[in-house]
Amino acid sequence: MLVLFTFIPPSNLKDRLAGEYPSVDFRFRASIEESKADLPHAEVLVTYGEDLLNEHLAKTEMLKWIMVVSAGLEKMPLEDIQKKKILVTNAKGIHKIPMAEYTMGRLLEYEKKMKELHILQNARHWQREHSFGEISGKTIGVLGTGAIGSEIARLAKAFRMKTIGVNTTGGGVDLFDEVYTIHEMERCLGKGDYIVAILPETPQTIGLFTLQHFRLMKNSALFMNIGRGSLFQDNVLIQALQDREIAHAVLDVFHEEPLPADHPYWMMENVTVSPHVSSHSPHYLPRALDIFRHNLDIYLDGGRNFENKINLNRGY
Repeated sequence: MLVLFTFIPPSNLKDRLAGEYPSVDFRFRASIEESKADLPHAEVLVTYGEDLLNEHLAKTEMLKWIMVVSAGLEKMPLEDIQKKKILVTNAKGIHKIPMAEYTMGRLLEYEKKMKELHILQNARHWQREHSFGEISGKTIGVLGTGAIGSEIARLAKAFRMKTIGVNTTGGGVDLFDEVYTIHEMERCLGKGDYIVAILPETPQTIGLFTLQHFRLMKNSALFMNIGRGSLFQDNVLIQALQDREIAHAVLDVFHEEPLPADHPYWMMENVTVSPHVSSHSPHYLPRALDIFRHNLDIYLDGGRNFENKINLNRGY
């Protein structure tokens, strides 16, 4: 059985796979382009997802399973994958620790004026008068109560925060004091001192946020987007910030990446920009391959209960 990787993992991870599965033919290529000769023979494809196009899928003749070592699938040819009845699993859940830590770090940075203090240090200027805040006792609204959202809620509880969640069903989730459906989202927005969006990109979420949603938030609110940049149009958020509908925005994802050097976000004092790094961690790939190994055991045993099996109709 040929398992084809369209990227090359570190040597220790490759060696572990080879040692644990001596009967499996693992082939590691640096890109999907370098994998073209192997595609017709691969039974399993391991990919980051963004490289797989219809033209590559058309070359596959024996493919039964695609393991995506990321969470987002919006750039994959899901319709054609579904037509070929190929199993898809992903690495959902491995981002929860780094992204929750990023979230709390940004909130503390904002309330404790870390950026301002850094500027003062570089200027060798001693200034003790600052309007410091606390996150303790505040309310955080989390749009998306899956693995990442639940980990954010867990850390928020350690800081004595009230937690409000938004998900598809409105069903109760541990660590959330209140949960609303995505159609009831407006009821959440006005309650949050911080609103954190972790929503995936689906037909339902593209352009979901309008100016009215920002107007529903507190004027003192911080809005953070670590999900997908397609949640709103840039001009909508820029207007909301200019009109002081909200106090600050922390953005890690964007419509266009890299963010153009002349984009207004770079120049706005009430915007914090980071280059889509909230999920970065040295443990990222080992955790993803742990899920792959778990599912490979199930696959080789002819099982069905795969971890993180994707519903191709929904796209997640």
